[in-house]
Amino acid sequence: MPEAEIVYSDVKFKRGTMETKGPEPVSSLADLTYSDVRISQTTSEELPEASQQTVKSTRSKVAPERLALLVLSALLAAAVVALCVTKRDSEAKPCSTVQPTCLQPAEVTGDPCSKCEEGWEQHGGKCYYFSTNKSSWTKSRDDCIAKGGDLVKIDSREEQEFLWKKVRRIMKDHEDKFWIGLTDLAEQGRWLWVDGSPLNESLSYWNYTEPDNWGEDDCVMMGEKSHGYLKSWSDTFCEVSRRSICEKPAAK
Repeated sequence: MPEAEIVYSDVKFKRGTMETKGPEPVSSLADLTYSDVRISQTTSEELPEASQQTVKSTRSKVAPERLALLVLSALLAAAVVALCVTKRDSEAKPCSTVQPTCLQPAEVTGDPCSKCEEGWEQHGGKCYYFSTNKSSWTKSRDDCIAKGGDLVKIDSREEQEFLWKKVRRIMKDHEDKFWIGLTDLAEQGRWLWVDGSPLNESLSYWNYTEPDNWGEDDCVMMGEKSHGYLKSWSDTFCEVSRRSICEKPAAK
């Protein structure tokens, strides 16, 4: 579209006075001048080529910048949502100290919960099974082995005290005694534990008159209630039916 020019030369307005003559007013205007007033219209087609390219370049940058801003905003919103969900879950399920699975409560134990199978009782790092059935020493040992352990081996005064207190509570009568894993079947008078280790005499808890080695009294049981504290062992015939105490390591 060609440039259009409108020129007015020396535009001057002077307000005249209004005179009234006759029925209608008469106004007088003087010194009206029109000069040097120009209005130009220029189309983009007539812009210099460099200017047109600058405009196009500016427009071309707008869309990618807006897109990048939208993507950044979406990522920020997603991060905020994830943070909120994580915080909510952590508040709903507060962290706690991981502890071993408790299969059953231990009666006397220094651990937060038992690491023994059902029916077994934990003490320290061992599990103990106090049988309800009565059988010979050999059969009792076989039953303990079938359960994954063996007849109990007593290694300390503290262990003897724990077992003796337990036995005293569950004994129903004087003859309700328990086999332990001590015998002199291999050699008379030489007492060995089931793992083959010899009895430590400083850790022996014989009743005052035991062992008497009478006849074939080759196996040891626990449960003499009428005599001194902890002095509860006695030897007897291995084929007598007694209850028993099994032992195995506690789970880690």
